[in-house]
Amino acid sequence: MAVEPRLRRQRLLLGIDEGTTAVKAALFDERLRPVREARRDKVSRHPRPGWVEQDGEEVLRAVVEAVAELLADPPGDVVACGLDHQGESVLAWDAESGAPLTPIVVWQDKRSQEILDRIARDEDEIRRRSGLPLDPYFSAGKLAWLLEHDAAVAKARDRGTLRMGTVDAFLCDRLGAGFATDASTASRTQLHALGTPGFDPWLCERFGVPMDVLPAVRATVGELGTLRHESWPVELPLRAQVVDQQAALAGAGCVVPGRVKATYGTGVFILAHAGEAVPRPAGGLLPTVAWQIGDRTEYAIDGGVFAAGAMLEWMCRELGLAADPAALGALARQADGSAGARVLPALAGIGAPWWRPDARAVLSGLHGGTTAANVARAALEGIAWRVADVVAAVRDTVEVRALRVDGGLTNEPLMLELQADAIGAPVEAAGADATVVGAAALAGVGAGVLGSLPEAAELLPVDRRVEPGRDDGWRAGEHDRWRRFVATAAQLG
Repeated sequence: MAVEPRLRRQRLLLGIDEGTTAVKAALFDERLRPVREARRDKVSRHPRPGWVEQDGEEVLRAVVEAVAELLADPPGDVVACGLDHQGESVLAWDAESGAPLTPIVVWQDKRSQEILDRIARDEDEIRRRSGLPLDPYFSAGKLAWLLEHDAAVAKARDRGTLRMGTVDAFLCDRLGAGFATDASTASRTQLHALGTPGFDPWLCERFGVPMDVLPAVRATVGELGTLRHESWPVELPLRAQVVDQQAALAGAGCVVPGRVKATYGTGVFILAHAGEAVPRPAGGLLPTVAWQIGDRTEYAIDGGVFAAGAMLEWMCRELGLAADPAALGALARQADGSAGARVLPALAGIGAPWWRPDARAVLSGLHGGTTAANVARAALEGIAWRVADVVAAVRDTVEVRALRVDGGLTNEPLMLELQADAIGAPVEAAGADATVVGAAALAGVGAGVLGSLPEAAELLPVDRRVEPGRDDGWRAGEHDRWRRFVATAAQLG
């Protein structure tokens, strides 16, 4: 009697996106088609003006619970897992117990400005090595502040049990994949010299961060260990570890030089793939490692708008303009224009190309006839023009033929229309979340399920394209007026 061959179970790729406002985990098939997803929201706390913190145990629990939900009777076997994380955010923890010694100091946090002011005379050399300006956004100043001001950190340092690093290193350490980070993350710390491996001794010395408390730096993809937790029915082969925005670059299909993406989340982060040579971007933009695959490192040009979704959420929560950002978008569509209202989305300072960490959000141009719809539209316009500031600077180095976009705000059609008009190029969307699919795609490459990132990009086609509806004359005049507004408003900080 013939025996029927046993059907092969579906092979699945798992992406884990540890973002600023939420953890999202998603399963994909080998063609990067979504199978199942889970989400856990996170809480940010603001104990003092300019401080932004999260709880490390809460973040770990969010990751564990989201993954556990997916692993409950999955429709196949997880053959590779990719973890992305919120970039420059840091914490300290104990090597023996794994317990956090500090809160997570989030990338938006400004407390390290005092450290940066003290070493300002070395900024030229710091920037020459790291490619990054002195700004509280980056990890080095935050780590230095914790070393100087936190008693628990000092005690652990004296005991020889101190570990410090970005959130991915904490998660990997606690979940069994080792005390390590990747090359893309190292490039965001300001402790890495571009074009060299690992952390740079001079930069670490200048910031006062001992190299022996920092994680190992490894490639972005490959056999990176195993993630495990007692609540999970299986162990997960970790095959990719990367900064969230670099994951989104991969997930948007921007895997060859010249392709540009913008991810609209808490902020908007614009990255342009720049190839294998260390870029020297103009216009206040930043060079960064996109990913390291084997011995090959690819680079990107980066520019950040530090408040986008966060600005809309604040306007909903504190001003009561709408129930949530989606409703705010619907309200904005009721107005033909902003009626002169302007919104500078700068709750966490102004990033590229201005680099004004002391700037504050500004709402101006109001008069007796201004409506809530006008203000809502002005908020979307403000985000679009801030992205246009960055895209204009990108164009000094890379031709921008189209802008690939993703993130929750891209579900708002008016946002895409305003963005296309502001940059004068088509805006292309390929789903609402390129970040988690990018983490899964990188894991697929690391596991050999996908042959290369260009092969993965072919599986992620564009599903929406919006052409600009305004001419270059209108755009030049409006952008000039916007720049004058930003220059004036930034003085109010």
